[in-house]
Amino acid sequence: MKVLIATANAHKVEEIREILAGFPLELCDLRDFPAVEPPDETGLTYAENALLKAVFYSKHTGLPALSDDSGLEVDALDGAPGLYSARFGGHDMPHSQKILRVLELLDQQPEKARTARFRCCCTLVNPDTGQTWSEEATCEGTIALRPNGMLGFGYDPIFQVDSLRTMAELSAEEKHAISHRGKSLRGLLSQIYPHLSTGRT
Repeated sequence: MKVLIATANAHKVEEIREILAGFPLELCDLRDFPAVEPPDETGLTYAENALLKAVFYSKHTGLPALSDDSGLEVDALDGAPGLYSARFGGHDMPHSQKILRVLELLDQQPEKARTARFRCCCTLVNPDTGQTWSEEATCEGTIALRPNGMLGFGYDPIFQVDSLRTMAELSAEEKHAISHRGKSLRGLLSQIYPHLSTGRT
C-alpha cells in the first residue's frame, strides 16, 4: 500500500517512517505535493483533527493518508497546552520558548504535582474503499524541573519518562517503544495487518 504521511512537521515524518519501517508500506510525504495547502485544524479533539487532516489530504492527493494529532497534557495546568500544544504561545514562538512558558507556569508546583502525558491519535483514510482506521494512545510521565537532552523534538526535553531521563535523552529505538506516537501507530497498523510482526516492542 502506498500511503501519504499527512503532516508538514519534518520531525514527525522522520519518526513515522522509523516506526513503520517493519510494515509493508510505500511511504511518501507532503514534500511530494507542494501545491496542497494545509487545512485549518478546527476539531475539538485529537481524533477530530486527525480525521479532518486525513480526509483532506486523501481527497486532494487521491492516496491513503495517515495523519497524526498530538499534544502535551499537564495535569496541574488542567490539561494544557493539550490540543493547542503546537500553537501554545503562538505559531511563531519557538519550542524552546514554549518549554520555558510551561516551566514558568509550573514554577510553584511541587514535583509530585507535575504529572503529565503525551497523547496522540493517528488516523488512516483510504479514499478508494472509504475505510478509516484510528488509534489513540498516551505516554505517561512528569514535567522535569529544567530541560534535559538534545534528542527528539517539541516538548521532549521537559517530559521525564523515568527518574533519570527525559524523552530527549532516549535513543530513537527507546523512544518509539514507549512513545504515544509509537503506540498509536502500531495499534492502528495492527488493525490492518493483524498477523504481521514488526519485530519491535
